[in-house]
Formats: sequence, C-alpha cells, structure tokens
Amino acid sequence: MMSLLTHVSLPHLIQIVGYPGLFAAVFLESGVFFGFFLPGASMLFTAGLLASQGFFNVWALIPLLTLAAILGDNAGYWFGNKVGVTLFFRKDSRFFKHEYLERAKDFYDKHGAQTIFLARFIPIVRTFAPILAGITKMRYVTFITYNVLGAVSWGAGVTFAGFYLGRRVPNMEHYLMYVVLAIIVVTTLPIFWELRKPRPETARKLQ
Repeated sequence: MMSLLTHVSLPHLIQIVGYPGLFAAVFLESGVFFGFFLPGASMLFTAGLLASQGFFNVWALIPLLTLAAILGDNAGYWFGNKVGVTLFFRKDSRFFKHEYLERAKDFYDKHGAQTIFLARFIPIVRTFAPILAGITKMRYVTFITYNVLGAVSWGAGVTFAGFYLGRRVPNMEHYLMYVVLAIIVVTTLPIFWELRKPRPETARKLQ
C-alpha cells in the first residue's frame, strides 16, 4: 500500500498539507472510489501524534477529521444512489480495480448494514461500502447512524490514540514506523482473510 511505501515521510507530508490536506484525504478515502489508495488509519494516527507535539490543535483536528469522514461517506452514498451501479461495468484503470468493488460487495453481502461501521477499519472496503449502500438503497437513517458511529470510532478514535500515546510514551515518534506498520498489518488482515475464501460462485462450483 502507498502508506507502506511512504511511511518514513508521512509526518513531513502531513505537516505540509496541513488541515485542508488531511480533510481532503479523509473525505476522498471515505467514499470517493478513486480515493482507496490513501493512507487512512496510519495518517490519522500520525496526525494525532503530531498534535501531541504541537503541530496541530487536537481539539480542532479531531472534529475536522470526523466531519470529513462523515461527509465522505455521505458523498459515496449519494453517488451510489444515483450512478454508482455503473461502476460494475467500468473497466479497470490505474485508479480503479473492479476486483476491489467485488470484494467490498462480498463483505457487504455478508455483514449488511453493519458494513458501514466495520468497513471504517478495513482499507478499500472503507471506500466502497457507502457506495454499495447507496446502490442497494439502504435506508438513509440506518446509513447515517452507522456512518456517524464509524466516523467517530475511526476518525476520532485513531487520531486520539496517536495524540494520547504521543503524550504518554516518551519519544513516541521514534517508534512511529513500527506503529504504522502494525496498523497496516492489522487493518489489511481482513482483506487477506476474505481473499482466501472462495468467491460465492466458486464455492457453488465446488459443491
């Protein structure tokens, strides 16, 4: 993933883009189909860590990122509701892989409305889940409930974790690389687990 390739410079990149860049990144990854490659949780944790060092005001940062996550999911939902079904007929490109959409759909079919909450912690699925909710016409009240709960748990929770550990653990920045790697491993494990499972049509053929 891109975050794995750029983790060394991630703190510097976040300082350069500042509040507007962080807002845009969270918004895009939360529901705009070409935003799936953005760093996600590792970016939130690093931003929180930087806030503990005075680079950001954490009490402004957390509401901002939570709002970006909520609005990003909403954008994905309404996109899916209006034109999202066309993604199933879209050809692969540099910024879109049909396989990602199919895997997100499998996850959505398995977990239903809870996917909107659970997907917050799973790269790629996080981006496509609200689009699928829009395509399937999930009740908006149900969607926004899981959306807000997920945004607070992920956007606020991971950011605050970075801030808290930055305040509590001496020289936490020296361990950032290992923490980011751990976040990447933990958040990508569900994807590899799903990839190991036979697709529904494959499973039927094996019966």
